[in-house]
Amino acid sequence: MLGKKVWVFADGDLPPHPAGVGDPIAHEALMVVNNGTQDAKLSVTLLFEESGPKEGLTLVAPAKRVSCFRMDHKIWGDDYLIPPGQYALIMESDVPVVAVFGRLDRRQDVAYYPVAPYTE
Repeated sequence: MLGKKVWVFADGDLPPHPAGVGDPIAHEALMVVNNGTQDAKLSVTLLFEESGPKEGLTLVAPAKRVSCFRMDHKIWGDDYLIPPGQYALIMESDVPVVAVFGRLDRRQDVAYYPVAPYTE
């Protein structure tokens, strides 16, 4: 089976979404490949530069699928949205998965680029 169970992406940075602007000027996404035969239960902790952590967030990556989770969307339900600014994401899975964290930023010349992870 491909992958690791712990993934850390230390360079999350969501810019504010200006009011009245249709498309966001930037967004980030967590892509998870689950090549296994059982769904992956993902536990996510967010660490922030200016406030305490947000713990207990959960996602599911179905077996034999790729899942894309946009960080600027309410992927954890209507009660939580990641605030603008610097953050880190720690993802723990109950089965090995492969993860990539990418950023689309139209404020810069580099429109899309991946963020390097630490894995265990």
